[in-house]
Amino acid sequence: MPDRTDLALVLTGGSPVVVVETWDEPGFLEMLVQIATQARRDEYRPLFRWAVTDGLQRLDLALEAQPTTADPRDALRHIRAVDKPGIYALLDFHPYLGDPVHVRLLKDIALAARRRRQTVLLVSHRLKLPPELERLAARFEMSLPGEEERARIVQRIAEEWAADSGRPVDIDPHALELLVRNLAGLSTADTERLARNAIIVDGAITASDLPGVMQAKYQLLNRDGVLSYEYDTARFADLGGLSRFKTWLGQRRAAFLGEPEAASLEPPRGVLLVGVQGCGKSLAAKATAGVYGVPLLSLDFGAVYDRYHGESERRLRDSLRMAELMAPCVLWIDEIEKGLASGSGDASGTSQRILGTFLTWLAERRAAVMVVATANDISALPPELVRKGRFDELFFVDLPRREVRQDILEIHLARRGLAPERFDTARLALACEGFSGAELEQAVVSALYAANALGQSPGPGHILAELRRTRPLSVVMRERVAALRAWAEDRTVPAD
Repeated sequence: MPDRTDLALVLTGGSPVVVVETWDEPGFLEMLVQIATQARRDEYRPLFRWAVTDGLQRLDLALEAQPTTADPRDALRHIRAVDKPGIYALLDFHPYLGDPVHVRLLKDIALAARRRRQTVLLVSHRLKLPPELERLAARFEMSLPGEEERARIVQRIAEEWAADSGRPVDIDPHALELLVRNLAGLSTADTERLARNAIIVDGAITASDLPGVMQAKYQLLNRDGVLSYEYDTARFADLGGLSRFKTWLGQRRAAFLGEPEAASLEPPRGVLLVGVQGCGKSLAAKATAGVYGVPLLSLDFGAVYDRYHGESERRLRDSLRMAELMAPCVLWIDEIEKGLASGSGDASGTSQRILGTFLTWLAERRAAVMVVATANDISALPPELVRKGRFDELFFVDLPRREVRQDILEIHLARRGLAPERFDTARLALACEGFSGAELEQAVVSALYAANALGQSPGPGHILAELRRTRPLSVVMRERVAALRAWAEDRTVPAD
């Protein structure tokens, strides 16, 4: 109802051109028809829809389309020639705004619109007006269903299914509450579609429906490819060491998920994980989402950058807005220094504008989006990102100590169906001082290949041989690793 009232005011406000960016074209046209057919006699105006496939078609009287006006130039000339009131909804007209003849025809219509009581609505998923039309146009944005409306939609879909099947939908109240919450950010049509998909499979609304709903929601919202949905998360059991980080996350779980017992606590905003390459920073991000039981989104800063001025910032804003619509979720930014570091090559200042956009969002966001950023080179990060307040905590992920190395070896052996007790992991852990978690995993993998090539059953000797053949990063890049550890000693919180 508020949308319909607002649109009616826009139509009577005298703006000759109205830009409507929406993915819910059927819902918008239905609202237009209601406004046109319910208008007072003295305010009544015919309503027309134009599409390149059909031409102009009268909607308020449900008349046949006019194929002779399918060409955009013919349609605009027809509208310009009609000296009578009318509302014209031009669908997906954005590809034709690059033609100067189309722009001039639209401007002619707009300049004569007030006298004729004509309004042209440009309806598309995304539309940029040429400068000639900007000052003649208004914009209208359809609101998305609120929580009460989403609940009514789910209830209606459930009643429809019950009427068709002859039995009521089995509803878990908690799952229903989460479903309604997770459908936020979608249009009415998409909300109906996802609610129907959740119910139709088994005639129930349960917790098992929620991951599928979130994945489908992501597919609907992800339009630029900057964000990716990480289907594989992790558990604390998959993560060796990092005991302080695990404790930190556990203490904040209830506050992040908005549980009643933590209502007085401020939800966590995010962490920055700095450390030696291969020591589990990325796995820690996946474990955060797995432990919290929320979707994991990965932000690729490399995909944000675009050659056109201002487009990079728009792509980042759209991606961050999408993360908010997916909330509660974890936003993982791997090797953040590669996306936000600026240098002499940034002549256009794009990196600085991207950084400003990201910092503003970090400070102002209200949605439950937990940012887990990782960095290998802290010196490449701008100081304004690292300062206290941007992230809740700065953790340092160091090379694993002996007990952690033993845990990591046992995790990777068990993951490959091998009994850790057969491998004397305590002895192996002593032999791999200075190895990262990734190097330990690779040693296990290489040992399995070596044993297979020899036709032998894998044993501790195969792993020990691989460890002795490997020169870990802490040796190859000794000076850089030492410098990083020295920098972190009194500036960060140890993750383990």
